[in-house]
Amino acid sequence: MSKKDDCFENLRIRILGLELRPGTELDEVRFCADYGLSRTPFREVLQRLAGEGFVSLEPNRGASVSAMTLDTMRRFFQTAPLVYATMARLAAEQGSHTQLSQLKTAQQTFVRAAGDGDARALAMSNHQFHEIIGKMAQNPYLQPSLNRLLIDHTRMSHRFYHVQTEIDQDRVRKASEQHDQMIIALQERRPEQAAQLTLDHWALSKHQIEKYVWPDPLPMTLTTPSNTGENA
Repeated sequence: MSKKDDCFENLRIRILGLELRPGTELDEVRFCADYGLSRTPFREVLQRLAGEGFVSLEPNRGASVSAMTLDTMRRFFQTAPLVYATMARLAAEQGSHTQLSQLKTAQQTFVRAAGDGDARALAMSNHQFHEIIGKMAQNPYLQPSLNRLLIDHTRMSHRFYHVQTEIDQDRVRKASEQHDQMIIALQERRPEQAAQLTLDHWALSKHQIEKYVWPDPLPMTLTTPSNTGENA
């Protein structure tokens, strides 16, 4: 792997893993030093990241990690179920045995991460799982849309996979079971079942993902001023 490819892959993982938060400015001098690249090849990496939706490039302002504004999130929640279900349907019709084997391997990684309780690893392996389904669909028009959705989905899903209660554990267990059911539907070439399972899978995580945008309010204790016995 070349230095540019290594830089691209590392930055991609850091963005998906929230090490580089949405909106973070990417200082060329610093990152060139970190990755041992001169400015020209580093800018080529940024162009590639921008083309895939990881980074935003603005004239006279440089590069920053793609932000997740309320408008962006509104479009995400409108679009994601349609694209995910359509890609699952196409994957059941056109996926290869090799890709199905890759999907099973990704699911094994997901299961191990669930056993370890590793939220970051769960989010990343879930990303890989759905990325492979996208490749199985073999649709050059929808693939860029799926890839862009998965970037924001993965960044928000860290909350879904952060297990704190038994309810959280049950949700992750259910997500894993749905992955297994999706694999069976894809293997048996059942496009409608694959699409429905994908929508069920989306519904399972939707509420928790929404909390990334609309978090629960901070705890607030209301106190009544004590009566000191003093007259106003």
